[in-house]
Amino acid sequence: MLNIGDVARQGGVSVETLRYYEQQGLIETPDRDANGYRKYAPDAVRHIQFIKRAQDVGFTLRDIGDLLSLKADPGASCGDVRDRALGKLSEIEDKIDVLSRMRDILATWTQACPSTGPVSECPILDALEAEKGL
Repeated sequence: MLNIGDVARQGGVSVETLRYYEQQGLIETPDRDANGYRKYAPDAVRHIQFIKRAQDVGFTLRDIGDLLSLKADPGASCGDVRDRALGKLSEIEDKIDVLSRMRDILATWTQACPSTGPVSECPILDALEAEKGL
């Protein structure tokens, strides 16, 4: 059995994060020993690492909760998990599109800016004040 500090360190999170995961129902609240300290099973570290890897590829904690529910559901299929991954992929692609448009607009504005002259003649500020939306 591992204490909270060991699990947090091995899982690559802080103790506060580990407690937050417990509060959110992402990991089970462990039993406590006679002194009242949390005692985790060794597989808790793998569970934390699963959560961190899922976050690294864009899943939110809510998404991760859904994935964990699917993992525990004997009636769920790999296709159910794939559907969640495809949904996340679509969200990421949408964000990339938005960020690309933002980048292109800022690139155009910065190219139009002579970087000299008074602020009152700044084309970037003029563009930001323009009524026309992006």
